[in-house]
Amino acid sequence: MTVTLREAQAKDLDALVRLEQIAFEGDRFSRRQLWHLLNRANAHILLAESAEGRLLGHGILLFRRSSQRVRLYSFCVHPAARGLGIGRELLEALEQEARRRGGERLGLEVRADNRAALALYRRMGFSLQRWLEDYYEDGCAGWQMEKSLTKA
Repeated sequence: MTVTLREAQAKDLDALVRLEQIAFEGDRFSRRQLWHLLNRANAHILLAESAEGRLLGHGILLFRRSSQRVRLYSFCVHPAARGLGIGRELLEALEQEARRRGGERLGLEVRADNRAALALYRRMGFSLQRWLEDYYEDGCAGWQMEKSLTKA
C-alpha cells in the first residue's frame, strides 16, 4: 500500500475527528482539542494517507521550550490499515521530526492492554519507564515509555 506522510492542516480537522472516533474507544480528543492542537506552535501533527487521500493514521508531537524531551502525545492507525507497516513508517518520520527540532528523547504513554502498540514501540527501541496505575478514563493502567533519539 502506498502511503503519503504530510503535516496536518486546518482542512484535516473533520478527518482527524473521524479517525479519533474509529481508532479509540475512550480517551479520544474532542473536535475542540484537535483544533487547538492544529493551531499550537509547539505541536506537530503528521498524517499518513492512502493514495486516494484517505486518512490512515496520525501522530502528534508536543515540544516544550528548554527541554530536549519530546512527547508523542497521540498516535493511531486506522483499524482497517493496521499490520501494514504504516505505524512503523509514521513513527520513524515522527522521530526524525523530533530530532530535527533538537529532541534527544521521545516519551509516550500507552495502554497496558494495547499489545500491538506495546510490541511496535518495543521494536522501535522504546523501553518501559514507569507503570501508570488507573491512568486511562476507563481505569485501565498504562506504561510510560521512552526512547533515546541520540543513539545511532
